[in-house]
Amino acid sequence: MGAGHDTVAAELARRARERGDAARIVDVLALLPYGLGTVLRYFYRGSVRHFPWAYAAVYRLFLRPGAGRRPSGTPLARLAGGRLRELAERTGADVVVPVFHLGAQLTGHLRERGLLPMPAVVLVIDFETHRQWLHPGNDHCLCLTEDAAGEVRASTGTPAGVCAPVVAPEFSAGPPDAPGAAEWRDMFGRLGPGRPAVVLSAGAWGVGSHLDATVRLLTDHGFLPVVLCGDNRRLRHRLSGTPGVLALGWVTDMPGLLHAARALVDNAAGQTAVQALAAGLPVVGHRPIPGHGADGVRRMAALGVSEVAEDEAALLDALRRLTAPGPARGQRIAAGRALFTRSADALTRVTDVADAARARAAR
Repeated sequence: MGAGHDTVAAELARRARERGDAARIVDVLALLPYGLGTVLRYFYRGSVRHFPWAYAAVYRLFLRPGAGRRPSGTPLARLAGGRLRELAERTGADVVVPVFHLGAQLTGHLRERGLLPMPAVVLVIDFETHRQWLHPGNDHCLCLTEDAAGEVRASTGTPAGVCAPVVAPEFSAGPPDAPGAAEWRDMFGRLGPGRPAVVLSAGAWGVGSHLDATVRLLTDHGFLPVVLCGDNRRLRHRLSGTPGVLALGWVTDMPGLLHAARALVDNAAGQTAVQALAAGLPVVGHRPIPGHGADGVRRMAALGVSEVAEDEAALLDALRRLTAPGPARGQRIAAGRALFTRSADALTRVTDVADAARARAAR
């Protein structure tokens, strides 16, 4: 679903291999039989792009945190159980790490019934821990904040802790001449001399509400909008015709881009927002996608690592303060960086759980 889960899985696997461990990445949707994973992906993508109200209703009824009995294993997750068990046993895995909520339902369902011999450690990569992340059968949950971990413990009784967000080391805030940043700054200078470059994230699928209006607003008020259109070619083609706008497709040098820009306008509280925090880039939530995107944007702001701009005037005010040198920008950058320095590494926490489980089994 998008690219954020894949990005986290890839970085976890890279860290594991760097330590000399083996790692295998599996798309849980590919484990579903009868092509159901592909159907589910297209349904979600179509809903968010064309019928956001429909996804908002599904999220409100079945996913949003709150009162009500949580499912003990979704039917879709159960369909993938046999394939995951076979794969885990064949590879001799010591631990299974879901980084997508359907995977958490699958491992929790299997562990609760004694059908998965190795522990399952759920890595909740969202700021808002919605209901499908939670299953009492999992051995441990790792969250981005202590508040989220407390909610997991209270809701399911599952042990839960905190880990730093998982991003590639290239995103870590560095000097102004970070690799790739100079080339981006040169491009920004040619397209909009004197205009602060503001990145607008629309995710891997190029999904956003009234992006054209936001782009026009920024160009009219002295900013250079840099729009991440993902694989949405229609969106990129439409915005490319607007003077003073840089519309990009799939970007391979995200670290350089984020180091060169002055702020990120975010609509989902996903991995692009987390990468921006790591790169020392202020984040402003505006017109979030429905469901978990809107809740995540609000949760980020409540944590003090970003701001929410409810309307155009608030967006302009936030960007003027945060793109200019000064205490407002410095404080926001420091708050974002703290997420990465005050908590343990995710892979270390995962392997700690696996080691403890192995020690218990050996007694």
